Amino acid sequence: MSTTATRRRERVRALLAGAACHHPASVYDPLSARIAQDIGFELGMFAGSTASLAVLGAPDLILVTLSEFAEQCRRICRAAPDLPVLVDADHGYGNALNAMRTIQEVEAAGIAAATIEDTLLPQPHGAAKPQLVSREEGLGKIRAALAGRDDPAFLVVARTGAVQIAGVEEAIARARAYEAAGADALFFTGVKTRAQLAAIAEATRLPLILGSIEGELADRALLAAHRVRIALQGHQGIAAAAQAVHATLKALREGVKPADLPGLPPSGFMARLMREERYAAWTRDFLGGE
Repeated sequence: MSTTATRRRERVRALLAGAACHHPASVYDPLSARIAQDIGFELGMFAGSTASLAVLGAPDLILVTLSEFAEQCRRICRAAPDLPVLVDADHGYGNALNAMRTIQEVEAAGIAAATIEDTLLPQPHGAAKPQLVSREEGLGKIRAALAGRDDPAFLVVARTGAVQIAGVEEAIARARAYEAAGADALFFTGVKTRAQLAAIAEATRLPLILGSIEGELADRALLAAHRVRIALQGHQGIAAAAQAVHATLKALREGVKPADLPGLPPSGFMARLMREERYAAWTRDFLGGE
């Protein structure tokens, strides 16, 4: 009998096997994930940058620990059981064995798919710009990540930043190695032009995932035609939420009455989001409440 987590993972596999390109919802906590689920998004994306903001209120400098990250993953998956979530697991929080442990932890948390990247992280002392680990080290991490999964439906996504750091040829060479190792999909950051995308699509076979898209690549039909099945659009949700909290608290501080605050949700919104009716039923059934 398949579990809820396995069914979520199978849905992601179906998306990757399809012909369309999907934009995931950027989620970062239980409420944002539940909102994305209720709206009808096919997929959620929990990124390292939003994890750092949600957990620490810090920039994306690999300051979140694996334990903190995995616990937030667990909260998200518990709150939105019908939303498959892809996570950005950065460099796997260390070497290849750490990457294996990372996959074990996020899989146990209920995540559907995780990316492991070949960027040299955290930033070493004196580094003026992003660097890559060697091809051999990147390959070792992907192989270890694959060895670490328990549910065969869980997806290990090989991510490379080589396009921007070392050029398209190096990115393709790495992608082919990760593909041969058994990765389920390839994630590229730094792709800016149609020519770059065409070269990558021509040289690889696996479903493609792109980081934030813009300019001439902001065309979902074009992306789909080049085997891009998931394309990120950024992480505006957490920024908008922060702005809304700031505006509300500032207005209260300046004397605006709670009843006069702009931007508050309509009646019933929070009750639906909290699943108030469901909890009321459980209270009646299990606590003898009214």
